[in-house]
Amino acid sequence: MSRLSETVFPTRLGKPFRWLLASSWTTNLGDGIAMAAGPLLVASLTGDPFLVSMAALLGWAPPLVFGLYAGALTDRLDRRMLVMIADGSRAVILAGLVATMATGTISVGIALAAIGLLATAEVFADNSAQTLTPTLVHRDDLSVANARIQTGLITMNQLAGPPIGAALFAAGRAWPFVAQAVLVAAGVVLVARVTLPVREKPLSDERGSVIRDVIEGVKWTARHPAVRTLALTILIFNFTFGAAWSVLVLYASQRLGLGSVGYGVMSTVSAAGGLLGTALYGWITRRVSLGNVMRIGLILETLTHLGLALTRSPIVAGVIFFLFGAHAFIWGTTSLTIRQRAVPSHLQGRVGSVNGICVYGGLVVGSVIGGVLAAQWGVTAPFWFGFGGSAVFVLLLWREMRHIAHADEESEPVAATATGGS
Repeated sequence: MSRLSETVFPTRLGKPFRWLLASSWTTNLGDGIAMAAGPLLVASLTGDPFLVSMAALLGWAPPLVFGLYAGALTDRLDRRMLVMIADGSRAVILAGLVATMATGTISVGIALAAIGLLATAEVFADNSAQTLTPTLVHRDDLSVANARIQTGLITMNQLAGPPIGAALFAAGRAWPFVAQAVLVAAGVVLVARVTLPVREKPLSDERGSVIRDVIEGVKWTARHPAVRTLALTILIFNFTFGAAWSVLVLYASQRLGLGSVGYGVMSTVSAAGGLLGTALYGWITRRVSLGNVMRIGLILETLTHLGLALTRSPIVAGVIFFLFGAHAFIWGTTSLTIRQRAVPSHLQGRVGSVNGICVYGGLVVGSVIGGVLAAQWGVTAPFWFGFGGSAVFVLLLWREMRHIAHADEESEPVAATATGGS
């Protein structure tokens, strides 16, 4: 057991990081439970495809609205305290949501408002939490530490959480939110045990303008070819992804004939593909340039929309979700690797928030498109839009991938060590 513990939680990473990792894994399990339970709650209160898609919109909009501000605060204030306040707020919101279900006063409006508030608090928690690791772990061990956090994200948030959330919802729609509240509160207790080194000076001048800080992060992103290309690509491709995934709960039931548990299983299958991507990432990047890795990923994402638009088989859809999960992990890891190596430490929070704006900006626009298309032409319409739009975007962005290829030399050491530490 001690050998297993040493493998999973190496002593050299230090006790403070272990507390951070425990908090990350705990809250990720709660968020994974909500990943399935949130859409199921809204779908149980209304059959309107547009309102169902609004659940996705309200989950994706807060990072777009508050992301840049959260990034600036992360570079200015006590990062651990920001995580504790944000996650503590989430626990309170969840308790209020459960109370409305217990008293029978729950409505679509209350459910959607709770989803929006929870997502807003999570913006500040996530942005601050992702910058704690570099302050706790030696630079040479960052790849191992990040691999441990990423493993928790895949296994707890994406693999274990959704089916648990769906099963708890089937037992009683309040139970998954009770579970998430307990887990988020436990995460606050765990992160409170983290001791941070004394910061000699703030990463950003606290007396300066927040707007100036934000502009600095945006300008730096726009001027760096590889980071700019990644941000632009994720923005554009999330238009199509957001359109399709915003009605996924309806697609699973109406197109594939799956119940609430089956919907959760589909998310689990996608996470299992992410684990495959974890195992193969180092092997792939040693043999394929980062530019070509990204190009192949764009093609695979385009074909994912086509396959889901055509099939009615849960088995075929499951295979597609599995392959998409592997692609999503490889894409995300490559993007993070390039960004971590390229961005100066004092800009990590702000450049990360710019990338988040691109991620969620695309998802927000896409979710609106998906809701309108599904309401007018059925649940497969967003997937046909995803296929056509992605095909056009592949052609437009193909040459831009050369900037990613130029990042190979500086990114390769991180990619190799990240896999070795997984």
